[in-house]
Amino acid sequence: MGNLKKNQTPAYPRNYEIWYTYAAGFNRGLNKAINDILRAKGKISTQELDTIYNEHLSPSRLSDRVDEVGSEISRELRSIVREVEDYVSTASSYGDSLVGASQDLSNTEDRQVIREIVAQLISETKEVESQNRALSEQLAASQEQVLELRESLDTIRYESLTDDLTTLANRKHFDRSLENALEEAAESGEPLCLLMTDIDHFKKFNDTFGHQTGDQVLRLVAVSVKQNVKGQDVPCRYGGEEFGVILPRTNLRQAVAVAESIRKAVMAKELIKRSTGENLGRITISIGASTFKPGDTPQSLIERADQCLYAAKRGGRNIVKAETDPGILQENSDVA
Repeated sequence: MGNLKKNQTPAYPRNYEIWYTYAAGFNRGLNKAINDILRAKGKISTQELDTIYNEHLSPSRLSDRVDEVGSEISRELRSIVREVEDYVSTASSYGDSLVGASQDLSNTEDRQVIREIVAQLISETKEVESQNRALSEQLAASQEQVLELRESLDTIRYESLTDDLTTLANRKHFDRSLENALEEAAESGEPLCLLMTDIDHFKKFNDTFGHQTGDQVLRLVAVSVKQNVKGQDVPCRYGGEEFGVILPRTNLRQAVAVAESIRKAVMAKELIKRSTGENLGRITISIGASTFKPGDTPQSLIERADQCLYAAKRGGRNIVKAETDPGILQENSDVA
């Protein structure tokens, strides 16, 4: 609100989103863009905020960037094709000249004529060499440009599959990864497990201390999740305060061990409010674990993990429940 007032920013929803994101501090590109302008001018205009929104927050920004990079790649490829076509044309003419010169040389013994033919060949050879060097330089530059554009596409792809706040995989990545993991488990016979994690009393915490502190809690849990999984595992932000962890080639006993490591890591961390330094105590999470069965769909695996999660909530929170625990897979009542 202070930034809105100080910069005389109209109180539109998108401007609230910009300044909220800026205050939360998780979108580094947006913060850098705003800070650069504030350092240079002291204030930021509505037009500049619109530009920053389109570059860093607009839902269509990734699609626009893909189109832009795709157009640049197309232009670069067309340039390469033109260069190669020109070179092929020159090489073809040079070949014809060689054939003609060979015939002329075989039909004359006049030294002056021979010198003229050789001089012409030398001139044409130098021209071909020059064009060959130019083509080599163009191809080298184009290769470097294409590599840079490919890196841009990789960055865009990463952003499209990553949750900005937690830097974990987002729901889109989760859905795609779970489908692939189920197919692999069905084909290979290897075990597969899924963890569904929910922060205990998150709504109350959020309402008490504010959304920025709530975001800090989400990042803290995300770090704990990320630090306690292996390279093959896929930790994701499923939605809100709920996280999912896909565990390929992992049996249920191993999955429960991973869940316990995550739960203990979260509980071990003290939460400090950045703005005041106030110690807000500790947070806890509840976790449910399900394991792949023949015929499972992504939804059925998620549903069983959720049932285990709700059982953990009913059981007092801050615990891990697996689908093999007694009485888990029964009708669940709503638990906040």
